[in-house]
Amino acid sequence: MTAETVAVGTEILLGDIVDTNSAELGKVLAEFGVLHLHRQTVGDNWKRLADALKTALSRSDIVFTIGGLGPTQDDVTRDGISSALRDQLIHDPLIEEAIREKLESRRIPWVESQARQAMRPASAEVIANPNGTAPGLICRKDGKVVVAMPGPRLEFLPMLLGPVSDYLRSVSDGVIYSTTVKIVGMGESIVENKIKELMEGEDPTVAPYAKTGEVHLRVTSRAASKEDAEEKVSPVVAQIKSRLGEVVYGFDDDTLESAVLAVLRGRSETLAVAESCTGGGLGERITSVPGSSDVFLGGVVSYSNALKVSMLGVSEKTIAEHGAVSEECAREMAEGIIEKSGATWGVSVTGVAGPDGGTVEKPVGLVFTAVSGTGGTTIERNVFPGTREAIRERSVKWALLQLRKRTLAE
Repeated sequence: MTAETVAVGTEILLGDIVDTNSAELGKVLAEFGVLHLHRQTVGDNWKRLADALKTALSRSDIVFTIGGLGPTQDDVTRDGISSALRDQLIHDPLIEEAIREKLESRRIPWVESQARQAMRPASAEVIANPNGTAPGLICRKDGKVVVAMPGPRLEFLPMLLGPVSDYLRSVSDGVIYSTTVKIVGMGESIVENKIKELMEGEDPTVAPYAKTGEVHLRVTSRAASKEDAEEKVSPVVAQIKSRLGEVVYGFDDDTLESAVLAVLRGRSETLAVAESCTGGGLGERITSVPGSSDVFLGGVVSYSNALKVSMLGVSEKTIAEHGAVSEECAREMAEGIIEKSGATWGVSVTGVAGPDGGTVEKPVGLVFTAVSGTGGTTIERNVFPGTREAIRERSVKWALLQLRKRTLAE
């Protein structure tokens, strides 16, 4: 069974909102073994929507529309579906009655434009929407199916995870199961070279996805049940882990920060950070992990030289002779945060994030990362490419990577 998604809304095309609904739908389709082969986004124009739906229906068994079911003139999904299916658009008095009752219970006055939501293609079955006024629709005609869902997330998700999932369960004949293997500290080309023949397999498939400072491998299989698919995926995942070793830091929902915290928690060790160019980004990543407070003691965002001296004990002589962006300053920041906090581990980051402030000796992107612990202090020098945002993100990732290496080595 094949599927296509058509997201409706000019605001998506203009970039005013990000279409996260289609991503959620993709996950659910995979869960029920439906091959999600195409995605389209169309503005609020019923003729263009009808053309998009005709294309989708010509190559997919089920087409899902998201959005455009409201009461205003730019809510054109019902019209587009009716045209694409060559199906008459009719007024459904039961839908209008339900809408009137909802509005009355909320003390919202009725306006005639609300009646647009009571229109549906003649072939459509109504999907109840307890969280909004516009119902969803399942339209079946000539062996094709169009499922229409509302765009607002608080209406879309309950409908997707409830009645739409129930429908997919009733028509599905299998599942698509994936596990993501997460890798840090090894480039994509090297990863590919080590597992090349695994990536050439047809079931399970192994597909690489490059992230900032990471490589993710998605191992996927289709089978009659989740258990059968897992049975095919597991040995491939085991081979990947065996070949790549310690650069594999986790799977699926694991993050680099959660993996580092898990190691420290298992050893009853604590962590504190001292940041300059990352402006608190490292601490934010760490504290985004639930339960991080049993490992993470806190941090200092020492953006100014004066604060590096007063809060972290960095020597004024170090600043004067070597500058704030230096190996010497990074060392004193990491060791200083341990002294101030009493943590087992101290991590510091100092650099030139740009876009200004770089020199020939210290260009934009130059970052020093120090990790200090019972085994001493190690410092890494990098020159990261990209925008200010990218440099800061890479700096945080590198700091976590260096901390992970040290914890695994000691």
